[in-house]
Amino acid sequence: MSQPDLRCYAPATERNREPILTILKSVLPANGTVLEIASGTGQHAVFFAPRLTPRHWLPSDPNPSARNSITSWIAAEDIETLYPPLDINVTQQDWERQIIDWQSHHPKQAPAIAAIVNINMIHISPWAASEGLFTGAENLLSPNGVLYLYGPFKRNGQHTAPSNEAFDASLRSQNSQWGVRDLESVTELAHQHHFRLADVFPMPANNFSLVFQYEGSRS
Repeated sequence: MSQPDLRCYAPATERNREPILTILKSVLPANGTVLEIASGTGQHAVFFAPRLTPRHWLPSDPNPSARNSITSWIAAEDIETLYPPLDINVTQQDWERQIIDWQSHHPKQAPAIAAIVNINMIHISPWAASEGLFTGAENLLSPNGVLYLYGPFKRNGQHTAPSNEAFDASLRSQNSQWGVRDLESVTELAHQHHFRLADVFPMPANNFSLVFQYEGSRS
């Protein structure tokens, strides 16, 4: 009996996937597993994974509906380097232990986590999600590992476009803990966890790609 098709579609994903892929190709380590935090529908995962080989892609999302969608997208494709989604919530303490446990059960098949990708999350989540993301990334990544963020950001406390200002107001009206973040605040948070802001790339629709490199050490 065939499984139900639970694929969801996000129009923005279709629009931004090519520009994001161009950046990822230039900044990701050449090998290893890329952990995607807050994968959403799964459209990015099935698009990026085959185009970023030999890297592997590990999607995750705390929303069961999103994981169902990701699973259905994976079932519709045949991508050897794409893993099933994990239930990861970066606001939970020690969330990275789930990744470590997962790796322990895939010692031969799964290369070590070399990069973390997070697209369009931190502005639609409380600041605690950003804090949790960097905390876990610090514990997962080896020196020179990459943390990639995509989305709208303020610069020097100012919105970069009227549309972003309106978007920020809309987000905050829905949840006072949401909102477009200051790039400088995110960079300061990164520094606290031994990440250096390596690159900032302007993207279509007034978004940015932020590339952080881990400069800590492993004992």
